[in-house]
Amino acid sequence: MTSRERILAAIAHREPDRVPVDLGATPSSGISAIAYGRLKQHLGMSGGGTRVYDVVQQLAQPEEDILDRFGIDAVDLGRTFNTRDEDWHEVTLSDGSPGFYPAWFRPDRGTDGSWRAHAADGTEIAVQLKGMDFFDQSCFPWLDDYPADFSGLPEAMGKVLWAALVHSPWDHAGDPEFWERLRENTLKLRQETDRAIMVVVGCNLFEWGTFLRRIDNFLMDLIAEPGEVERLLEALMEIHLATLEKVCAAVGDIADLCRFGDDLGMDTGPFMAPDTYRKLFKPHHTRLCAYVHRHSSMHTFLHSCGSIHALLPDLIEAGFEVINPVQTACLDMEPDRLKREFGRDVTFWGGGVDTRKVLNHGTPAEVRDDVLNRLKIFTPGGGFVFNTVHNILPDVPPQNIVAMYDAIDEFHRAGG
Repeated sequence: MTSRERILAAIAHREPDRVPVDLGATPSSGISAIAYGRLKQHLGMSGGGTRVYDVVQQLAQPEEDILDRFGIDAVDLGRTFNTRDEDWHEVTLSDGSPGFYPAWFRPDRGTDGSWRAHAADGTEIAVQLKGMDFFDQSCFPWLDDYPADFSGLPEAMGKVLWAALVHSPWDHAGDPEFWERLRENTLKLRQETDRAIMVVVGCNLFEWGTFLRRIDNFLMDLIAEPGEVERLLEALMEIHLATLEKVCAAVGDIADLCRFGDDLGMDTGPFMAPDTYRKLFKPHHTRLCAYVHRHSSMHTFLHSCGSIHALLPDLIEAGFEVINPVQTACLDMEPDRLKREFGRDVTFWGGGVDTRKVLNHGTPAEVRDDVLNRLKIFTPGGGFVFNTVHNILPDVPPQNIVAMYDAIDEFHRAGG
C-alpha cells in the first residue's frame, strides 16, 4: 500500500498492510522544536534546520529525511508555504539551541528574559516567560462582557494568539491570490508524495468562547448566559462556513482529511454536561461536517483533548470520522474500552503511547512495551493511526522517540 492508501484504509475500518503513522500532519500530532533538534542530533543528522512553523506551541516542521526515517504516512499541506530560506530568520530557542522562526514573527525581548508578541495597535497578545517553551495567551478581547453586536468579531479574533500567530498556510491567508496558490501548492504536493494530505481548518466553537471570554467566564456563560453563547456561535459559524466554502473549493478534491479543533474535555470528563453539548454545540458541529462531506471528498477529523468518552456518541453522530489525540490517561479513556465501544464507528488518531509518564520518563524498554501493548489493542479491524497523545514535548529523550518508532517496526515484522 502507499501511505495514502494505508491512511484511507484505516479510516474505512479495513486493516492496512501495516499500521499508519503520523508525525507533524497537524499542530496536535507533532514535535516540539527542542525535542526535534535533540532527535536530529541523536540520529547524527546535521543538515537542514529546526523550522518552528507553529510559533505558539513552538513546533518543528519535520523534514523529509525524518518523515522517511520513521515511515510517516501523512503531511500537512501547510508545509508547501514558507519554503525559501528567506522565509525564515535564525533564533535561539528557550534551551539555547538554534532554530528558525517565520520571517513575519519577531517578538520583543523583555528585560526579564521574556518574549512578548503584540498586535498592530500595540496590544500585547502573547508572552513566553523565561523558562517557558511556548507562548501563552495574554489578551482576552471580550473579558468583561459580550458586545451589543458581533460586527467586531473578526477584529477581536485577530487579537487572539491562535489567529494572530497562526501557522502555515494560514499565515499567508491575507496574501493576494492565496486560494489559487493553495490549490496549486496542494496539487504539486499530491504529485510529489503518496502520503495522505491534511488541511487544518480549526473552525473551533467552544474554544473560541474561551479565547474571547477566558475559560472561567465562558464556562459560566454556558449555564448563566446560554443566549449570548448561541449568538456567538451563530456569528462564528458564518465565518467558519465561509472559510470552509473556500477550502472545499480550493483543495476539497485534493486533500484527504479536514482537521477541525475543539478541546471539549479535561482529565475528569467533559467541560460540560452532554446535554449542554447537544443543545449548544452539536448542531453546529453537524453542519460543519455535513458541509465538508457534501462539498468535498475529504474525511472529517476532530482534535479534542481530555476525557471525551461521554461525548463520543454525539461526536460520531455529528459526522466526525477521526478523533485525536486520544488522551488515554484521562477518565474513561482506556485504550481497550475506547476500542471496544467505539472502534467500529470512529478512527483513533493517537493514543499510541503514554505521554504522561512513559514516553517522557520511562526507559526505552518501557516505551517499547507500552507501544506494543497499545498496537495490539488499537489495530485490529483498522480504525487506528499511530501517533503520540498530542505533541512530543521538549522533555522527551530522543532515545525514547526512536524506541517508539522501532516498536512499530517490530510490531509490523511480527505480523501485527
